[in-house]
Amino acid sequence: MHGLFITGTCTGVGKTYFSVLLAKALTKRGIVVVPRKPVESGCDVVDGELMPADADSLMHAADYQGELTDVCRYRFQPPISPARAARLTNARLSIDDLVSVCTAGSKNGFTLVEGAGGFYSPLTEDGLNADLAAALKLPIVLVAENKLGALNQVLLNVEAIKAHRLTLIAVVLNELDNDQHELMDNLNDLRERLKCGVFKMDHNSRGLDQELVNLAAQSGARHRDEKSRQRA
Repeated sequence: MHGLFITGTCTGVGKTYFSVLLAKALTKRGIVVVPRKPVESGCDVVDGELMPADADSLMHAADYQGELTDVCRYRFQPPISPARAARLTNARLSIDDLVSVCTAGSKNGFTLVEGAGGFYSPLTEDGLNADLAAALKLPIVLVAENKLGALNQVLLNVEAIKAHRLTLIAVVLNELDNDQHELMDNLNDLRERLKCGVFKMDHNSRGLDQELVNLAAQSGARHRDEKSRQRA
């Protein structure tokens, strides 16, 4: 299995927006992207069925030829953590269930997995986003809102990712609006403190920094090659 795990410092920071742009960029390069958002809450009811909007956007961005159920098998209507939403509907959901969704079909291309909420947000009764990421052992991209307080949020998440012995390849600072503090420079402040790549995604951006796309593509491939050598 090779690819990336996309997580965030919190919910609503732009994970899906970034994942969609990355899926489009990789697909444009001829890379077969296998999109996965194994669980999604906050789904609307469309024609009597729960529609996972984020997973649907990711599927179309990757030009994925499979079914939406392949991308997102577990769906809940309440806009709360998947773990709490599952409990309210008497559903039993485990990290192993989500791992099965992510690994199915993973040999067919670059598996792009998007979590739900922040890195430490509960996903199931028995685990967090962090536990799913650890089970998949994919390199990580961390998305954060570029705002006052982002330095603290990012650095705390970086420590959490390190504690799980996962590889952080990039931090992406997402401009959710154009109203930024004139003296704030989170980009360079983080570049001084972190060894991974740090990038900024402009408000309503329609594309990603090509250096970031290169890094994502290369890291996914390098992870695959390392796993192959370990098996040999």
